Amino acid sequence: MQNRVPKSGEGNALTPEEKIVGKTLKKNVRLTAEELAVVNTKRGLLQLLSAKNVNVKKALVKLHYEQELEQLQIELVKLQRSVQLEGRRVAIIFEGRDAAGKGGSIRRFIEHLNPRSARVVALPKPTDLQKGQWYFQRYVEQLPNPGEIVFFDRSWYNRAVVEPVMGFCTEKQYRIFMQQVPEFEHMLYEDDLELVKFWFSISKDVQAERFESRRHDPLKQWKISPVDDKAQQNWNLYTQYKNEMFSRTHMSYSPWIIVQANDKKKARLESMRYVLSTLDYEGKGRRGISLTPDPNIVGRYYRSRETVD
Repeated sequence: MQNRVPKSGEGNALTPEEKIVGKTLKKNVRLTAEELAVVNTKRGLLQLLSAKNVNVKKALVKLHYEQELEQLQIELVKLQRSVQLEGRRVAIIFEGRDAAGKGGSIRRFIEHLNPRSARVVALPKPTDLQKGQWYFQRYVEQLPNPGEIVFFDRSWYNRAVVEPVMGFCTEKQYRIFMQQVPEFEHMLYEDDLELVKFWFSISKDVQAERFESRRHDPLKQWKISPVDDKAQQNWNLYTQYKNEMFSRTHMSYSPWIIVQANDKKKARLESMRYVLSTLDYEGKGRRGISLTPDPNIVGRYYRSRETVD
């Protein structure tokens, strides 16, 4: 007679909540191979919580984050399904200063999406051939096809802030871009492409802390670049170009959405909530999770709105 497999929450089996605790531990506590194995049982999970002297308050915060994240990711899967079935085209732009958390947020967005109809675009510096092309050409080639969601980890807005600050474009090229980008995005709007433009906003002190963390973490050192080294030095110049970009490219048909990103976890959750609240899809909100973003974290740009950068 075969042994019956216990159901979730029965005997030694983990409940969904306990599985999330285990997932949180795996992400945030350094475990040996043996310790990792016992997290898959209830007794092992309880023993590990005790042996590792886990900070309960912090564990609960992380647990709540993981629970919220999972629920929002389920909604994103439903959104993707609607986009696929209806042949819609969705582009989500992630802009912001270096170390603002753009890449980490994108990873959480796409974690459970079907890679056949969701992709990330993070273009390298242009080739000599691309430098001679219309500036928008290489970005147009990356726009979503019908039924697809594309996440831009930086976008054509490189020319609005990074390039002029770092001297990667001429004054004429910058001026032409600023004239053309509202027209370019209006064409996308008229062609029924759904565009979301995020700016992840962080303070100068937080950026400095994250740079320091990257320098000392062997898994993050690849993120350090010459551009990063000048980010703090050119902070005020970045601010000047950023403000000019907002004032000239924030349109009713393609508004800038500011995300307060000093707290990475809140930035990830609330940017997801914004996308889900803005775009329509089948079964929206049926699971009971709030899709209304926190206005203290996410909101449209306007001149008097406070930002930390």
